[in-house]
Amino acid sequence: MNSAQQGNITELLLAWNNGDRAALDRLIPVVYEELRRIARRHMRAEDGAHTLQATALVNSVYIRLIDQKRVNWQNRAHFFGAAAQIIRRVLVDHARARHRLKRGGNALKVSLNDGMSIPKAIEIDVVAVDEALSRLAKFDPQLGRIIELRFFGGLSIEETAEALNISSATVKRDWSTARAWLYREMRSA
Repeated sequence: MNSAQQGNITELLLAWNNGDRAALDRLIPVVYEELRRIARRHMRAEDGAHTLQATALVNSVYIRLIDQKRVNWQNRAHFFGAAAQIIRRVLVDHARARHRLKRGGNALKVSLNDGMSIPKAIEIDVVAVDEALSRLAKFDPQLGRIIELRFFGGLSIEETAEALNISSATVKRDWSTARAWLYREMRSA
């Protein structure tokens, strides 16, 4: 997505905040397509037996985002930051439900390599990532949020910086630290 499209999303979100219903109508197809791209990336990393489809993930996330009446969307990064949290919750809830159904069998798999620069692709389950991120967030909430935004939300370094109101250099440094921490945690689990 180019910067003009990103700016357009921000403009539409701000107009929608101000009560412009037509802005929401123009925003829906653009946001929906971006959410589909993020969902397809997550679904590609799953094993063949998964039961959650990208369309179902997008619909669930989209409904929850649009239904948030009291949110004053500030920009595209803020919106997709919230989407990252919802994607994480939906994937973890789905994985936990599958675990209950299969008594721990075949966890919903995602690759940490998607959107990350880890030398070797590893597949892990979303519940394990969620648990590791929860531990990381207790230690350093900003590191946990950076992983959530980049991995679950697909935000760039710049978008993550904007969403967290910190510099891109801080995001790069923290991204490297958080990624290394998460990689170590996942290998030892």
